[in-house]
Amino acid sequence: QVQLVESGGGFVEAGDSLRLSCVASGRTFSSYLVGWFRQAPGKEREFLTRIAWNDGSTYYANSVKGRFTISRDNAKNTVYLQMNNLKPEDTAVYYCAARVYGNVDWNAWGQGTRVTVSS
Repeated sequence: QVQLVESGGGFVEAGDSLRLSCVASGRTFSSYLVGWFRQAPGKEREFLTRIAWNDGSTYYANSVKGRFTISRDNAKNTVYLQMNNLKPEDTAVYYCAARVYGNVDWNAWGQGTRVTVSS
């Protein structure tokens, strides 16, 4: 059973940066992908990015490419989401999730951390 706990959300102004953390526990993650999603009020959950735990390879949605960076610290079992040049439209609850490499479904989710960006 994989447990994920996000932190680092908050209230910032447009143009600011924020780094979210996702601490993973419960098993060995070498065969996992860890991703970040967000859900804005009244909108569907949106995939942002993911990282492969074993080799660190990454993939980004076009909506955040160039502004957001995903990284991991194996020693701390933590995945980060560095968000730069934040915009009001980035306001959302941000979730990390995990799935086994090769599977389709993201079957482990954190509780979410809220990010609010004022204009």
